[in-house]
Amino acid sequence: MAGDHMNVRHDSASHEWGPFGRPLFEDPSARALARVGVIDVGSNSVRLVVFDGAARSPAYFYNEKIMCALGAGVSETGRLNPEGRLRALAAIKRFKLLAEGMGLPTLTAVATAAVRDAEDGQDFREEVLRETGLRIWVIDGEEEARLSAQGVLLGWPGAYGLICDIGGSSMELAEIRDGKVGRRVTSSLGPLKLRALPGGDAGRKTHIKSVMEELEKKLGPQRDRLFLVGGSWRAIARIDMERRGYPLHVLHEYRMTATAVQETAKFIEMSDLNVLRSACGISDARMVLVPYAMEVLKRLVRTFKPKDIALSSYGIREGMLYEQMPQRLRDRDPLIEACRFIEAKDARLPGFGKTLYNFVTPLFRSAPATKLRIIKAACLLHDVSWRAHPDYRAETCFDNATRANLGGLTHSERVFLGLALLHRYRNSRAGTRFEALYDLLSPEGQKEAEILGKAMRFGAMFWMQPGEPMGEFRWFPQKKKLEFRIPDSALPLYGEVAQARLMSLASSLQAEVSVKTIRR
Repeated sequence: MAGDHMNVRHDSASHEWGPFGRPLFEDPSARALARVGVIDVGSNSVRLVVFDGAARSPAYFYNEKIMCALGAGVSETGRLNPEGRLRALAAIKRFKLLAEGMGLPTLTAVATAAVRDAEDGQDFREEVLRETGLRIWVIDGEEEARLSAQGVLLGWPGAYGLICDIGGSSMELAEIRDGKVGRRVTSSLGPLKLRALPGGDAGRKTHIKSVMEELEKKLGPQRDRLFLVGGSWRAIARIDMERRGYPLHVLHEYRMTATAVQETAKFIEMSDLNVLRSACGISDARMVLVPYAMEVLKRLVRTFKPKDIALSSYGIREGMLYEQMPQRLRDRDPLIEACRFIEAKDARLPGFGKTLYNFVTPLFRSAPATKLRIIKAACLLHDVSWRAHPDYRAETCFDNATRANLGGLTHSERVFLGLALLHRYRNSRAGTRFEALYDLLSPEGQKEAEILGKAMRFGAMFWMQPGEPMGEFRWFPQKKKLEFRIPDSALPLYGEVAQARLMSLASSLQAEVSVKTIRR
């Protein structure tokens, strides 16, 4: 399934690191990406994003959006919205000063459909240059599609399917496969333009259908995953979550079906938009565009018939960061690289995560590569929340894992990671405020996460320098027997608490346990 498998490179020079390779975040080519700033001048909003980009899955050091509606009315007047132009200029001035205060080495500004199409777009760019010294680069629709597709690849290196990026004044489509961007097309199906289209509801629907048929002729059949990029799609996803009562309010990797799109369209039609806007945390400026975007989405799904639909929080801005990454960093698993970066920054004993991973993997010999990467992530993160109060550490771990800005994680994988880290600090998962989220993971998955967490909880008792012998598991699943072999040098660490944790792990495995001392 698209996006569910990460590309894994085997580097003989990094063999000791296993299938995930040696960490790259300290490599000079990666460090050069630290604190990358982008201003995105869109038709509906102007946004500043500053990436802490040394890891493969970058952190958002700063992220601010100002709704300007710069493209409102361009279709009728041919010119930028005068009020929106003032707001956009003020926003860019603010962002330029913020960037200077952060000491950003570079700040890139790009503009899309509104500035591209308006007859006074060049005049606006010149005004921004005079007032701020900042040059705005205008990209065409196909380049916008390419960068948005690269943004998706930032989060899903192995993804394949169709990217759909909707802005205020345009909608772009792009193919991705084998880590590369294929055919790209652009259209005028942005909600700001559709709102101003003459002919009422019937004329608008006819226009959307006609344009979509032309796009289908250019791209051909697209039956794989559909990735949705853009603020209007995110607003629709929030509404879909509200309709379903979905418990995990994380938009990235949220999944929808064609049936869900139809049901959410009816839900929007039957709802008071002001009440719905408030319940879903959607701005007034965005909410007025949602019905138009919904018409586009319905026709898009009906035309291309994707096998499933995924939301991507990564788009053009992330695509610009991806553009600057060396290929060997692009090829890495974004989840693992990010977790390594977090471990190096926040763990008490950086490097122990790798030792712990090797310690627990005998319990998961038959696990596929997709599961091993989540186990690896859990081991890397097992100690990064140590500053939290002990009474709340388990819940803090779960909350951080499920809601963190990490790429390459489905929602069920987020819950698996969260539960494993919760059990790293707590035997029972009952009685937390997160119980509604557990059912996003199968009962078998919940049990597996519990076993991993308890294995990490036990392994953490042998907290020694990386490379020091800490003992090893031998697991016989058919016989339900667990053997722990401990070197005599580590025996002083095997006290009462460690023994209790081993018994708790054995209980979760429903296994008999034995302990053997190894003389070294």
